[in-house]
Amino acid sequence: MRVLASSRGFTYIAALVAIMIMGIMLGVAGQSWQTVMKREREEELLFRGLQYKYAFDLWYKPRPGQPPPHPIRELKDLLKNPYSLTTARYLRRLYKDPITNKEWEPIRDPVRGIIGVCIASDEEPLKKSNFPEEIKEFEGKTKYSDWRFGNKLPPAAGTVTLPGIPATK
Repeated sequence: MRVLASSRGFTYIAALVAIMIMGIMLGVAGQSWQTVMKREREEELLFRGLQYKYAFDLWYKPRPGQPPPHPIRELKDLLKNPYSLTTARYLRRLYKDPITNKEWEPIRDPVRGIIGVCIASDEEPLKKSNFPEEIKEFEGKTKYSDWRFGNKLPPAAGTVTLPGIPATK
């Protein structure tokens, strides 16, 4: 009888320890799940951004015997060129950015109109190297807003450019 009386709270303590261990394990699983989801959104951001870059490259591509292309005034012009007599499509649809789930921020040039897009997020990206050749300049960038997709983009704000010397920050 005495042995049973001394082990009364053991089951209760064992249950509390088991719940605590399960909570820790779920917390670790949640953190890794968030990382996996962020990595997937980042991959989708690169895909969609490259789609915009290719569309801008096609729009501004010089065509022999034709005048220079009209400036892009709105991103929806990439869906169907309003200046073309034929149906000229450069994008299938306007994508939202997968990080903030908002519209892309257009990068404007006073003469050429919209020449690129970026997103308004100061989050730090997971990917910092091994980018495709078209976007090698993303290496070492510390914010998503530094990832700018477009055609012959000017340097980002805060960079210094001198003739014959590469841009620096």
